[in-house]
Amino acid sequence: MSEAPALLEITAREGAARTGRLRLRSGVVETPNFMPVATFGAVRGLSAEDLRGLGAQILLSNTYHLHERPGEDVVAGLGGLHGFTGWDGPWLTDSGGFQITSLADRMKIDEGGVTFTSPLDGARRTLTPEGAIEIQEQLGADIAMLLDECLPPLEEGVDAATQRRRMAAAMQRTLRWAERARAARKRPDQAVFAIVQGGVDIELRRESARASAELGFDGHAHGGLGLGESREARTEMVEAAHAELPEASPRYLMGLGRPVDLLDGIAAGVDLFDCVVPTRNGRHGVLFTSEGVLPLKAARYASEDVPIDAACDCPACRHHSRGYLRHLLKTGESLGRRLCAAHNLRHYLSLMERARKAIAAGGFAALRREVEAVSEHRLS
Repeated sequence: MSEAPALLEITAREGAARTGRLRLRSGVVETPNFMPVATFGAVRGLSAEDLRGLGAQILLSNTYHLHERPGEDVVAGLGGLHGFTGWDGPWLTDSGGFQITSLADRMKIDEGGVTFTSPLDGARRTLTPEGAIEIQEQLGADIAMLLDECLPPLEEGVDAATQRRRMAAAMQRTLRWAERARAARKRPDQAVFAIVQGGVDIELRRESARASAELGFDGHAHGGLGLGESREARTEMVEAAHAELPEASPRYLMGLGRPVDLLDGIAAGVDLFDCVVPTRNGRHGVLFTSEGVLPLKAARYASEDVPIDAACDCPACRHHSRGYLRHLLKTGESLGRRLCAAHNLRHYLSLMERARKAIAAGGFAALRREVEAVSEHRLS
């Protein structure tokens, strides 16, 4: 079959950092960009209209969890992810490979695929490389991810040689699964991204990226990172893989992270990111600001009549004080969790907007230094 029409037009560069326009079936995504995580088809507490207002352009959902409930047949019958959720912009669906790590005590893996024992009802459900593609085609995502074997790069108590053998075996299996998934594709309007694996072994990463590129997918993701390795090691792995990937191919760093992690990725040439950090931390009152991290539940903010961040244009900052938002969080009002999650998402999406403008103007390095200077600062 012909490849899906996912086209990244690169529009500006500063070093390895780049801006672009990713053309997908449901719309154009400006890159670099951050995808809010809508695991079950929703970003917790936020509507599609909220997300549009915050500047979101593309959302991420999870194949395994939607397969488990309500099932891909139900989603397809209600218009795919777009009709089902009301978000009519682009969708990316993760394949379920990360659940090999997150549900490690409930899964069994072999060459055929992965069988999970559901934490919901105890039922056994199997994902195969072909099945993951079929489910994502029914879900109607604009970008589907291949099923991969995701292992943590650092396992406590495992010697380096054994760990490398495990990583090499998982990487090779991911490539074999990629070939099977490629043969199973039936939707030419759906882009499919391969996933680079190999832990923090630079030669395994290079081998994985080189072989993935030869298979001819529409884009490429970095998997198995953000699981305990250092910033320096992560950057080295990403750069090594990029040297083997097609220049015009979209690049996606999965599951990262803090604002400084996103800028590290952009500096290395990454185009797409996702992470639960902004929304999860927001719901718990840990807020990202232009001056550092704000622990809003702290008693000292109870009477503060200033916004979370004077530089932010989100609804929480435009209309409410720190004192009021802290009150909502402390009394368990869902509005507080919603507004704080929205603030953090706006902070991330605004950072992507600033990065795109900075790259176009030749000022990305300065922006990165600015954000890095405050990234570890905890407001008092």
